[in-house]
Amino acid sequence: MIIDTTYLLPLARIDVDTNLLEAMVKGKVNIKMEEIAVSLISLFELQAKAAKLGVAPSIVSEALEAVKKAFRVIPFYAEKVVEVSFSLRRKIPDYIDCVILATAIVLGEDLATEDSLIHSKKSLIEKEYRVKIHSFSSLVKKTRPVSYS
Repeated sequence: MIIDTTYLLPLARIDVDTNLLEAMVKGKVNIKMEEIAVSLISLFELQAKAAKLGVAPSIVSEALEAVKKAFRVIPFYAEKVVEVSFSLRRKIPDYIDCVILATAIVLGEDLATEDSLIHSKKSLIEKEYRVKIHSFSSLVKKTRPVSYS
């Protein structure tokens, strides 16, 4: 599963109502850490949002290192990701969101996002690109706690 940048923000001590990583640790979501991947562009977006909010650079650096150690990080510059990102641009105006969605499409993985525009086009995206779009609330509601025993 590809996760959107929103779910990485708590690692930089940025509060969000949709703390997917915490829900995973608490067993409220049936996803394992090793199943998660992020687009490399999410690391940039995390850094940019943290800078805008005045988060200390040392905290941001720690968050970026944690992401690199914990998850598969997928390059945004792979030819197929670029190609799909450009085609998505007609549907989704935020290019970073296009790259994150394209990463899921190219890898054939589900996407977890809180982006309202992506969710508004969920049916179209799922049908056309054969990927599932999830939100925090849908993942928590639809799953049972993970057993690590």
